[in-house]
Amino acid sequence: MPSSHSNLPARLTKGNLPTKICLTCGRPFEYRKKWRNCWAEVKYCGEKCQRNKPKPLAAS
Repeated sequence: MPSSHSNLPARLTKGNLPTKICLTCGRPFEYRKKWRNCWAEVKYCGEKCQRNKPKPLAAS
């Protein structure tokens, strides 16, 4: 059965997890099982970084 997530490896094992860079703290974080259905939309490593996300610059 083909996976609908083309950017994820076919077999997710502990050493084979995709990573992203958190937009708030700039640190890398790894894929988690709870993000299985929405990995493409994940931008922050945790709730604290999501709450403290950088404010967009106002256009003057």
